[in-house]
Amino acid sequence: MPSSSIKDSSVLLVQISDSHLFADADGTLLGMKTREGLHKVIEQVQAEQPAIDLLLMTGDLSQDGSLQSYQAFRQMSEVLGAPVRWLPGNHDHWPQMSEAAQGCDALQPVTDVGRWRVTMLNSEVEGSVFGYLEDEQLQLLEQSLREAPERHHLVCLHHHPVAIGCEWMKPIGLHNADALFAVLERYPQVRAVLWGHVHQEFDQVRQGIRLLATPSTCIQFAPGSVDFALDTAAPGYRWLRLHDDGRLETGVSRLVGVHFEVDLSGTGY
Repeated sequence: MPSSSIKDSSVLLVQISDSHLFADADGTLLGMKTREGLHKVIEQVQAEQPAIDLLLMTGDLSQDGSLQSYQAFRQMSEVLGAPVRWLPGNHDHWPQMSEAAQGCDALQPVTDVGRWRVTMLNSEVEGSVFGYLEDEQLQLLEQSLREAPERHHLVCLHHHPVAIGCEWMKPIGLHNADALFAVLERYPQVRAVLWGHVHQEFDQVRQGIRLLATPSTCIQFAPGSVDFALDTAAPGYRWLRLHDDGRLETGVSRLVGVHFEVDLSGTGY
């Protein structure tokens, strides 16, 4: 497991999630050009976060699973000049993602940065919208935590492991969340769990562990909705400042003054 040299200062991570790119550069999701949304968010990250230690992409890089969509994502994100880590979401296709990531460490599951360790878990279930962590992934997590008791830990996946207040999303979250938390609660050095999938901001604490979700770079889901509903909120990203003593500062930054066409009458994606 590769490790960066330990620093005496905090490190900055940026999370970009749910870009839903297509092979077609003009591909749209519910009326929105997804590459345009990602491009604008990356421009904002460039302007606001000049020194990123690690860039996290928490799933659904692609909407159509095409090699071209992953190649486009890699090319677009490389302008940030930061090491990147990807994990798959329910719309992703692992073979094409793996091919696009050849020659870089994007799919490396465990990364040490500063005094922290970041573990990227694969909760994808082929052909399904919901998520599940297979035994292999739970064992990976346990090994990562057990091997670095002196580090603070950030665990990332695509699917939400807790209810977020949207009734329609309950069935499409992580179906074995109890198994995830059973591992996490054995290790007091776990500081936070970070995910995508929900296309909205979320920030709570569960038994001392910070639980965080992040807006999409394209369409946004309406918080608190019973049925599928889109929000008019702008695309965005999350930044995380990880301190040596285990403190975590974080916030969401959304685009301002940018108009996107979105089909608010959509009933699914």
